[in-house]
Amino acid sequence: MKFSIQKDRFAQSVQDVLKAISSRTTIPILTGIKIDATEEGIKLTGSDSDISIESFIPQEEEGKALVDIQQTGSIVLNARFFNEIVKKLPSEKAEIEVISSFQTVIRSGQAEFSLNGLDPDEYPHLPQIEEGEVFKLPTDLLKALIRQTVFAVSASETRPILTGVNWKIEEGQLVCIATDSHRLAWRKAAVETDFNAEYNVVIPGKSLNELSKILDDSQEPVEIVITDNQVLFRAKHLLFYSRLLEGNYPDTSRLIPTDSKTKLELNTKEFLQAIDRASLLAREGRNNVVKLSMIDENLIEISSNSPEIGKVTEQVRSREIEGEEIKISFSAKYMMDALKVLEGTEINIQFTGAMRPFVIRPENDDSILQLILPVRTY
Repeated sequence: MKFSIQKDRFAQSVQDVLKAISSRTTIPILTGIKIDATEEGIKLTGSDSDISIESFIPQEEEGKALVDIQQTGSIVLNARFFNEIVKKLPSEKAEIEVISSFQTVIRSGQAEFSLNGLDPDEYPHLPQIEEGEVFKLPTDLLKALIRQTVFAVSASETRPILTGVNWKIEEGQLVCIATDSHRLAWRKAAVETDFNAEYNVVIPGKSLNELSKILDDSQEPVEIVITDNQVLFRAKHLLFYSRLLEGNYPDTSRLIPTDSKTKLELNTKEFLQAIDRASLLAREGRNNVVKLSMIDENLIEISSNSPEIGKVTEQVRSREIEGEEIKISFSAKYMMDALKVLEGTEINIQFTGAMRPFVIRPENDDSILQLILPVRTY
């Protein structure tokens, strides 16, 4: 195998596939990046058996030559060292040549590295996904869906299914739900499909986080293919495979209250900053709890009290307050996480009682909601 390639583009592709490679893998060959040089261009693959990422660099793009292939072939190289080498190569071009028994030489400018490679035939094959039903989402929308839900997945492995985001597709609508059983994030969006497929799958939160980091902020559509145990995201020159989590996601629809006893309308930024200030004294210890109580028809009070440190109170003006008086306590962190992903300057919060979950929505937008369970304080 022998080819020369434009360095910057190569380094970017190496960075992308590196996101799938885990340092904790028990399979030695998976610590490497697989490089395939074909007549069409260069294909790089990284995998940790949960996530696999394939990045392709064509011979030329928009009339600009990116790769010059002298001899086709494959090799697997240690990902960590190879990434560092490629990033720091001195010249605009890099040349890679496999000489005898997987010994690989990397040349650029006056620098020459020699790396011991591994046998590419031992590298596991990527999942074979049948080209069946494909649906599409614009890249920026896909990134928004991930950002607005994935933070609420569970960090604990006691219920593995909750470490993923539930994706449900029916009647051209995609609904994404994440919960760690103390809070819930819900977001829906229309998807482009040519068929009436219905899916109900759980994608690991870790996979979605990595996918989001690789995708650019374009309007380009990402194609998504779901099978029994894998999901494939296909963007331009990039394939991202993830395994799906096994098991049934709990039915969360019952958790979301349909009626409310108290309704607040608040400015998102003002409210977020007040919660942030109140949480300054709540961070000590594990509670991180702030209290919200109503003072009169358009004022609420946010307060926090740590016996050993001190207390804070702040009044926030509400555009509108309807319904019964409420005093409720909740995690400041959960509230701030929820507010940061809600798009819009005004939010509605609906309470159904001091010990019942409450719902936060942007004004005039029913495609997203956040639900938080209050904290019992005596």
